[in-house]
Amino acid sequence: MSILGTNVTRTEDPALLTIGGDYVEDVSPDDAAWVTFIRSPFPHAKIIDIDLTETASMPGVIATATAETLGLSARPPSQAMLNQNMLRSPLATDRVRYVGEPVAVVVTTTREQGVDAAEVAFIDYEQLPVLLEPAASADSDIVLFPDVGTNVVFAMPPNPAAAEMFDGCEIVVDLTFRNQRLAPCPLEGRAAAAQWSDGRLTQWSSTQFPHGTRDTLAETLDLDTEDVRVITPDVGGGFGAKNGGYPEDRVVAALARSLDRPVRWAETRSESMLGLVHGRGMEFTATLGGTTDGTLQAYSLAITQDCGAYPEIGALLPFLTKIMATGVYDIEQVDVSASSVLTNTMPIGAYRGAGRPEATAAIERIVDVFANRISMDPAELRRKNLFAPSRFPVTTPTGATMDSGEYERSLDAALDAAGYSNLRAEQAERREAGHTRQLGIGVSVYVEITNPLGSPEYGAVEIRQDGSALARTGSSAHGQGHHTTFAMIVSDTTGIPLDRIEVRHGDTDDVPRGGGTGGSRSLQLGGSAILRASEEVVDTARRLAAELLEANPDDIELNTTTGNFHVIGTPTVTKSWSDVAVAGKDGDRRLASEVDFDPAGATFPFGAHISVVEVDTETGEVRVKRHIACDDAGVMVNPLLVAGQVHGGLAQGIAQALIEEFVYDEDGNPITANFMDYGIISAAELPSFERIPMETPTPLNPLGAKGVGEAGTIGSTPAVQNAVVDALSHLGVTHIEMPTTAERVWRAIEDASTASGP
Repeated sequence: MSILGTNVTRTEDPALLTIGGDYVEDVSPDDAAWVTFIRSPFPHAKIIDIDLTETASMPGVIATATAETLGLSARPPSQAMLNQNMLRSPLATDRVRYVGEPVAVVVTTTREQGVDAAEVAFIDYEQLPVLLEPAASADSDIVLFPDVGTNVVFAMPPNPAAAEMFDGCEIVVDLTFRNQRLAPCPLEGRAAAAQWSDGRLTQWSSTQFPHGTRDTLAETLDLDTEDVRVITPDVGGGFGAKNGGYPEDRVVAALARSLDRPVRWAETRSESMLGLVHGRGMEFTATLGGTTDGTLQAYSLAITQDCGAYPEIGALLPFLTKIMATGVYDIEQVDVSASSVLTNTMPIGAYRGAGRPEATAAIERIVDVFANRISMDPAELRRKNLFAPSRFPVTTPTGATMDSGEYERSLDAALDAAGYSNLRAEQAERREAGHTRQLGIGVSVYVEITNPLGSPEYGAVEIRQDGSALARTGSSAHGQGHHTTFAMIVSDTTGIPLDRIEVRHGDTDDVPRGGGTGGSRSLQLGGSAILRASEEVVDTARRLAAELLEANPDDIELNTTTGNFHVIGTPTVTKSWSDVAVAGKDGDRRLASEVDFDPAGATFPFGAHISVVEVDTETGEVRVKRHIACDDAGVMVNPLLVAGQVHGGLAQGIAQALIEEFVYDEDGNPITANFMDYGIISAAELPSFERIPMETPTPLNPLGAKGVGEAGTIGSTPAVQNAVVDALSHLGVTHIEMPTTAERVWRAIEDASTASGP
């Protein structure tokens, strides 16, 4: 019986729950000095002078530095599609562009000394006008890079004929709304430690992308990649934001070289809220056209992306939003345009879903608006327009070639589990009775793209002479359960027990290459690479076992239950993995294989969510009473881990709909820069999730697996937002922006009441 597809408890957990993990702060060199960053208190200002004289005289100070003294130059965005004239220095030089931007640095014996020393630094600023709204910034005479002359970083112009798409539509609806700015909030903030030896850098980093971090450091310091080693120990969460290319990572490495001694840095929570890339930050104008019987015919989406102060990968999120714009719906005519614009805020980066949740939020919200306009049940409108299973693989008008899907089946499974007709009946009763607590039912059907860039991944398997196995992966774990899953794949292929399989990642000297973890890519790529490497090792072992058993290799069978090789029909005479490994210990007979799995294309997980909320019409309070999720990520290697990924995604997605938002005041000062002010959701605000497993394999990898790390986040947010609006639609409420806080909901009720008159 195969171990794949069974619930296996995470092998990583016992150590984490008893002795704890080994994070960057735990493994940094003992004699490392502490690095403290001196940050801008202003969102936009010229730097007139930097005087660190008093800072240098403070107790425990080893050194102070600026970009100039460290020899750090400004560099263009790493993404070639972005405006390459918008340069950024790891430490600001001529001007600062957001509150919290690093300007200078102080190195001290202890962390506390660094805090004291940083407070007496004198930096003379000349404040400049502030831009906070991307739409206004796009046309403003104020520019963040005066030599460039524009705040537009990246643009996808609309089709000039887009308006004509709606000429034949009986009904056209439109809505301007937003997907608010979020802070990723990993429990472990960013951290780095650096040490030089014989001209070679070793850097410990809390990152999702060890090899990408290595390459960035090599580029910054003008080194060959072979002269940089990055070690990623345990990582306390990432959510896409820990990309390893931050100014602080580069400065820590440069300081260690300049001082010829180890240094370390770990951000505070306030620093994390100000300095870790934010997510989302999109504004939409969506237009949807169709017939009175519910056939959707044309869709246009105009996007304004808030990039923050510097061009980062977040500026390219509209590209992914465009690819996934139509979602699960068979809409023939589609146009997506976008403009990514600078503002005096923290740069936007990749955050759980990165462009795909935004696409789903846009189409699912406007579909509900359309359903309301034609008085059609929102679930029925969706069912009418879903791609049929017979259409797959299908290419959408925006260029997404989707591998497999059973959209209607997932919708029906979620509706049946929710008891949809009974919920609608209860809703009607509450409305008829004028109940102060109204029921809302929100529907969302989604599809997303995983491994959207189609990149490969490295995997290697080696059998040791004692019969144990070592697997190496270019993926990087930060809570997903990679070690358990990859060990399951090795065990299933070889018959070696889980407790005799070691999985290693996150050391660029030990693992020669890898793409890291992001875009829900690890299992479908890293797992497939491990599977292929395991199969190749088994093939080599079968030939060696044939020599030991004096038989033809074609007659050798591996019993994966016992982990022994034998001649077919003679199971009592066996050779163990240890026997075979010893026999092949030298040269090309060694039981080891490396594989770079390069997929034929991206995969497209999908699903349907039903959210049931209760809204207090007197106070605006929203409570999620039930949330039903049917998420299909292809074949599940370990259903227990899939459920955990979905549950985490649901919590983050629901939090965005209800309470999360990073806010700046009118002067550009962050006002939600700690966990007291930023909306962190807890179990008290969430129901027990109802999960419906479903598997639709993909033909694009040998496991049949799709990504699941971001799926729950994508489907849940619009389901909750739609549910809140649905609860109040009979009162004349047609839309409520996220987060749907009590105040915002109460105001929507009041505005609708005023509009309807006495």
